[in-house]
Amino acid sequence: MISPTDLIRKLTDVYAKNPNSNIGKLLRIISESISEVKEGFEKIERWRDIDEAKGTTLDQIGANVGQKRGAASDDVYRILIKSKIARNLSKGDVNTIIRVIALAVGADYSDIKITAKFNDPLEPEPAAISLMRLPLDKLAASGIELNQFVQIIQKTVGAGISVQSVELQGTFEFGGLPETVDPATGFGDVNDESVGGTLGAVYQAGTNTDLPI
Repeated sequence: MISPTDLIRKLTDVYAKNPNSNIGKLLRIISESISEVKEGFEKIERWRDIDEAKGTTLDQIGANVGQKRGAASDDVYRILIKSKIARNLSKGDVNTIIRVIALAVGADYSDIKITAKFNDPLEPEPAAISLMRLPLDKLAASGIELNQFVQIIQKTVGAGISVQSVELQGTFEFGGLPETVDPATGFGDVNDESVGGTLGAVYQAGTNTDLPI
């Protein structure tokens, strides 16, 4: 915020620099208007960032990259825009798919593992992939539904390639011997929600809301 004192200091010495003088009172009025304009420009600058933009400003960013909002909230729409930008540059290879997923849910590349199904020992598929590893908490924190997340992946892979399965990792596990205790991976505590691991999930086609991708 620009204060009247800041403006008064900028006056040359031919002016009285008393805040209660007429020029001081005038600058007090002007400083409020200048501050409002400054805050407006700062907001415009911040909202150029996808992570900061909201509402119709976010719609305009999405329109620039050809991504419609549909019924998505601002949080989900940001994911769609980021993944759309990555998909526009996608070569359809595994590394690009990992990059899109990482951008969509805020995960590290090392958190994600993708397996081609053509050499699967049990159910080989010539044109299919499986997302074998992704932390469930990352997807949950993003606010996007699993079915919608699979749509994003499907739009990223090459033409004719299908997404067979998605396995999301939880943190729950049984202890080994000798007996060990880890409050982040074992059973929960009804009196303390911070204790206990989380279960994973496996993708199954459902009737969730489709995204405009």
